[in-house]
Amino acid sequence: MSVPPYRHFTQIGDPVLRQKAEEVSPEEIDSLEIDLIIDRMVKVLRHYDCVGVAAPQIGIPKRIIVMEFREGKQEQFKPEIYEERKMSTLPLAVFVNPELEIISSQLNKHPEGCMSVRGYSAQVERYDKVRVRGVGKLGTPSEMDLEGWSARIAQHEVDHLNGTIYVDRMDISTFNCNSWEQINAAEGRSAIWFHK
Repeated sequence: MSVPPYRHFTQIGDPVLRQKAEEVSPEEIDSLEIDLIIDRMVKVLRHYDCVGVAAPQIGIPKRIIVMEFREGKQEQFKPEIYEERKMSTLPLAVFVNPELEIISSQLNKHPEGCMSVRGYSAQVERYDKVRVRGVGKLGTPSEMDLEGWSARIAQHEVDHLNGTIYVDRMDISTFNCNSWEQINAAEGRSAIWFHK
């Protein structure tokens, strides 16, 4: 049995992030191996206090995503940003072999980052409403309609399963290092941390 190799996020450049992830076969779906992968994904998501992780991001080229926008995350954003980006809490959602359907042609453009492109962000256009279907795990229904920021998370994570990273979709002119001010203040003696 293979176990997830990483407790950290793979970084852009790792070939696993550019390959199309494999479907989880019907025989595998309820296996201990898949349960262990999901368990690791949830732990990595919560350890790094982020909102989504796809299996390739921990080195596993399988079609599994985990999403969660926990209650306490609202405090990390100014109220006007929370509202403008249509953020809302999203209970833990785990999908095996997710399929994404766009259910609104409205597009929203907001800053987006990725734990696999650590320390950077850019404006990315995403659809406002999507439907995710797949095998729900850990109490997740097999179908969910998502809107605003939650829809963005789903699109971002499903992209990972197809070897697409947000930098492929970003407005190039908005790409920036999130800590450029601290780097200048520290006269260049600063670092982007890849562990926590």
